[in-house]
Amino acid sequence: MAAAAYSRILLKLSGEALMGAKAYGIDDEVLSRIVAEIAEVSMLGAQVGVVIGGGNIFRGMAGASDGMDRATADYMGMLATVMNAMALGDAMRRAGQAARVMSALRIDQAVEPYIRGRAFHHLAAGRVVIFAAGTGNPFFTTDTAAALRGAEIGAQIMLKATKVDGIYSADPKKDPAAQRFAHISFDEAIGRNLAVLDAAAFALCRDQKLPINVFSIFKPGALRRVVMGEDEGTLVHS
Repeated sequence: MAAAAYSRILLKLSGEALMGAKAYGIDDEVLSRIVAEIAEVSMLGAQVGVVIGGGNIFRGMAGASDGMDRATADYMGMLATVMNAMALGDAMRRAGQAARVMSALRIDQAVEPYIRGRAFHHLAAGRVVIFAAGTGNPFFTTDTAAALRGAEIGAQIMLKATKVDGIYSADPKKDPAAQRFAHISFDEAIGRNLAVLDAAAFALCRDQKLPINVFSIFKPGALRRVVMGEDEGTLVHS
């Protein structure tokens, strides 16, 4: 069996990725497929950290736009990510893949608190580590949390799972002539105003020289191909 191109990765999953065709919540079939793909990558020898969003349950920005206090809305969004992380962790254990959920907010009766050294221990033991509750602070997105955790655990690459199979020169749904970039520099992506991540996350990845691969989580086998170093998605690099 060929070895993975990356020995440690940070996978950013949106909460919406878990919905499938549903309007909200979690689609069990989609969840099982994502778990199977993560388990396959783990079996290839890659240590896997996951940051998950909560948009399928609650979005802090949406709550704030409806008049709710922004900090309160963001904390509610963090709790939504904990729910998703617990569901993902439970599905992994049922599938035979060891996993641990670590939360930036203390909910000790349900999940482990995030402790960096403990995360290293779990990764070295072959467990998938699911980082919940974002950064634990309001006003920061889960994209920023993914960049932060990726840098903290020494990930070799951050994988941004989306609905599109990479970064295009234009919206491929609107422009049939849009071209997918195989790779692009941080500076060029910023110059083109490409919305890969929010600004804070983008800046952190660039400053820490943490490359990003943007790929489609809905494309079967895409996660494995990215981890194997094949031409899949778009690589954003220094």
